[in-house]
Amino acid sequence: MAKEIAGLIKLQIKGGAANPSPPVGPALGSKGINIMEFCKQFNARTQEKAGKVLPVVITYYTDKSFEFVVKTPPVAVQLLEVVKLKGGSAEPNRKKIAEITWEQVKVIAEDKMVDLNCFELDAAMKMIAGTARSMGITVKGLFPTNN
Repeated sequence: MAKEIAGLIKLQIKGGAANPSPPVGPALGSKGINIMEFCKQFNARTQEKAGKVLPVVITYYTDKSFEFVVKTPPVAVQLLEVVKLKGGSAEPNRKKIAEITWEQVKVIAEDKMVDLNCFELDAAMKMIAGTARSMGITVKGLFPTNN
């Protein structure tokens, strides 16, 4: 018989750096989940992505057990890594802070494809370009077509 799901918790934690301090401790402790067990499992599973912000979806059950899924880093974080900046533009419609190429957008789209709600790489690239635009990052060149 399947376990009964009590709920979901969504957090963003740096890879290999989960510890019982906020936000992890209070979010899990209030649900009765073993905080140290989660931290050990998360840190072991994300050692190779140390320092990167990783979204995690924790499913917890009525018997206080849990499972979690680690997703790919957010698009905004990946874009900032590519342009080597700390944050986006305060006025993205007026003040542009960087430029990227469609090839760089394609690399991010291929990495993030599993977590996006689209089926084609072109659609994923357009979503990434939209995020870049809202951060004040311009995409150089014309959109590549598959003709």
